[in-house]
Amino acid sequence: MPVCPQQCSSACQQRGNLLFIPNMNFSEVFKHSNQLCRVSPDGKYLATCVQYRLVVRDVNTLQILQLYTCLDQISQMEWSSDSLFILCAMCKRGLVQVWSLEQPDWHCKIDEGSAGLVSSHWSPDGRHILNTTEFHLRVTVWSLCTKSVSYIKYPKACQKGVDFSRDGRYMALAERRDCKDYVSLFVCEDWQLLRHFETETQDLSGVEWSPNGCVLAVWDTCLDYKVLLYSLDGRLLSTYSAYEWSLGVKALTWSPSSQFLAIGSYDGKVRILNHVTWKKITEFGHPATINNSKAVVYKEVEKRPVLASNELSIHQQLTMGSTLFCTQSKYEICALPVQIPVVKPDPDRANPKIGVSSMAFSPDNRYLSTKNDNMPTSVWVWDMQKLRLLAVLEQVAPVRCFQWDPRRPRLALCTGNGKVYLWSPAGCVSVQVPVEGQFQVLSLSWHCSGNCLILMGKDQLCLCYLETETEK
Repeated sequence: MPVCPQQCSSACQQRGNLLFIPNMNFSEVFKHSNQLCRVSPDGKYLATCVQYRLVVRDVNTLQILQLYTCLDQISQMEWSSDSLFILCAMCKRGLVQVWSLEQPDWHCKIDEGSAGLVSSHWSPDGRHILNTTEFHLRVTVWSLCTKSVSYIKYPKACQKGVDFSRDGRYMALAERRDCKDYVSLFVCEDWQLLRHFETETQDLSGVEWSPNGCVLAVWDTCLDYKVLLYSLDGRLLSTYSAYEWSLGVKALTWSPSSQFLAIGSYDGKVRILNHVTWKKITEFGHPATINNSKAVVYKEVEKRPVLASNELSIHQQLTMGSTLFCTQSKYEICALPVQIPVVKPDPDRANPKIGVSSMAFSPDNRYLSTKNDNMPTSVWVWDMQKLRLLAVLEQVAPVRCFQWDPRRPRLALCTGNGKVYLWSPAGCVSVQVPVEGQFQVLSLSWHCSGNCLILMGKDQLCLCYLETETEK
């Protein structure tokens, strides 16, 4: 694995923390299709899809362990919870194929026939497959153990119509019957109906369990600002509405501890509800001018290196390759006040780029990162203990994806160029991905250990292995 040739630059804010500048090793690039790349839940394997082929590799050595051939181009791929099986859905043909890692000769094929296929997912036990048919006519539950089939009618086509509790015991399903919204709660062990109740929504948009599985959040269409919180027995615990005019809830996420519920709205604000009274404890705005002396603004600054080839040895030119002459960048800490670039949305176009669409809590509940769509180049980081703005990362290009390290408070993001960016409470770093040719990082995801990043381009991917010094 080639080592990053020290093409990382950083801005550091020393507040008693060690600035993390990790040693970063990058793998060679591999092909993939449709952004289908998944690490197994146990962290041992990496599965990628290339057209109609499924490739399973060892995460550490990247050696190919299994190679499977499907009947058509794969449109969806998913690991079972115990990392023993992989399903590959071919929605155009209404087919699902299931492969076993322990028994490569074993396989399963599910054909939905004329009902068609929209999506396919594993149940939490990893032994049942839930297929949603075309036009959301039904959800078909297939058992790999007993080969039995059961049907759930009236699933609703919405933003997030199905969600499983974190412990895998319950499934919440949004339904639409007789022009009214309902939620059905099922016991995943035997798929028996536990509760069925009507929701106080005009056009239900999504359901999401709290991480502790005690509360189910239900939110209404963006035209009606309403968030409803239900208990496991179907009781309405609370209703929250920030304002009455159109364009309301755009995103919703729970903190890992279930203590906070963050609601992103079209008015560009994030509202935080507490888990005791379900009332708003604070709201975070995204102002165009930042003059908060306690917040730090990191601005990405690009520069193109000017080096004569005769200043480098032939070995240096060959090893550094195309990354040598690409645009490099670094972070600078801006003096306040700072103007954040704002894009004025076009009111004549559908789905205007306004409001908070992306939010994520750090694994320790300490930080919340957000993105306001009419400020596409900025990521905001909030301190959830002090309930204030901590940092803003202002990028040159629009931010495509950001995700927290699952083990420590470290945020990774990408903007569709050849770089990956990392933030921690100690500072920021920008790293050029040292691969040959054009490699644009369109999305990224963390390995469950937090020691590896999967960087995905349009049809290629590479792995970034991080080694950081132990904090003292």
